Amino acid sequence: MGVATAPSEPASESDRTGPGRAHWLRVARETADDLATDAAAREQAGKAPFDEVSGLREAGLLTLLIPAELGGGGADWPTAYAVVREIAAADGAIGQLLGCHYFLSWSARFFSEPVLAAQVERQSAAEQWCWGGGFARQELPLTLARTARGYVLDGRHSYATGVLVADRLAVRAERADTGEPLAVVLDPTYHGVRVEGGADTFGQRLAAGGSVEFDAVPVAAHEVLGSLSADEDVLSPRAALTAPVGRLLSVQLLLGMAEGVLAEVREYSRAGHSSWHPTWPADSPQDPQVLTVHGELTVLTRSASALAEQALEAVHGGLARGEDLTYDEYADISVLVTIAEAAASRAAQESTTRALDIIGARSVSSRLGFDRFWRNARTHTLYEPVAHRLRHVGDYFLNGAHPPFVLPV
Repeated sequence: MGVATAPSEPASESDRTGPGRAHWLRVARETADDLATDAAAREQAGKAPFDEVSGLREAGLLTLLIPAELGGGGADWPTAYAVVREIAAADGAIGQLLGCHYFLSWSARFFSEPVLAAQVERQSAAEQWCWGGGFARQELPLTLARTARGYVLDGRHSYATGVLVADRLAVRAERADTGEPLAVVLDPTYHGVRVEGGADTFGQRLAAGGSVEFDAVPVAAHEVLGSLSADEDVLSPRAALTAPVGRLLSVQLLLGMAEGVLAEVREYSRAGHSSWHPTWPADSPQDPQVLTVHGELTVLTRSASALAEQALEAVHGGLARGEDLTYDEYADISVLVTIAEAAASRAAQESTTRALDIIGARSVSSRLGFDRFWRNARTHTLYEPVAHRLRHVGDYFLNGAHPPFVLPV
């Protein structure tokens, strides 16, 4: 795969004038530490995460990706990925919420004209918007009908991340006359918008997921960001990068959850708790079963992390190529991300499951909250399954077929 990797130092003006990667990683660690202190209790309470979003806002993390000259943090995608992974290690649901926010709030750059994209980002930074919604294809699509003043939006979005706390909703809708899929962004307080909670998932309870109903909601022309068509005559290779950029957020989220459960179980084991050999000294976790499982899961997670790093370099390199990116290069990037996502999915599912075996029967304690890692990881992998995309990897390597443009849920 011959995709050019990213330069070692960011070259854009916004990157040079922002606080810098070290600053944002420090902020992310501090925020993650705060989230970890009561993660189990908050998850069990299941309240809409308004307080958690306020914490992200106060830390400056909501505007991380917006260029500094537009009022944002001026960071790049590798930094955003690292932040999501750090947050997900402490709280997978908040990691998902933040990752969804980054993906949607950046979408104007992929689908809109530069002037409109800058307007959207400037206002998002000034008002510190939290974004929710999603652009994935739905069985019953939202419909956008033309009117004399713009458009009218109708339909129901059955599930979307962040909608319970969002300041802006970004959704996929199809034009009633042509069927063309479009990216639409609007204020959830508009007349005719009804957001409902009660997603009733067994995991990712704090991702602020829910359904949204649109009943003749007026949509102005500037609230239609652009086309989501997969037709190569409409979709540029740069815009097609939206899919692997979003799926790489899923990779970081999964790896964060895998690393988070291993870190917590490691601390628990170091305290001398052993499910197999209680006679081992409390200050020396030498249980051979514990050591073996820790070793196996560490190898699995580190291997997935190495693949994620390759995919990250490819994605960042593709973004740096801009309008010069070709469809062949896009295909390379997309396949690398799919490979990383498959590895991360396996690492997260095995780590969050087998970590409970290390702890044994004590892991059923709701007070400890170790089960939340498994429930969060399994919920995410059910919404973002990778098995069918492995066929695209095989078709690419065997036949040179470009993978389809599929946006993440």
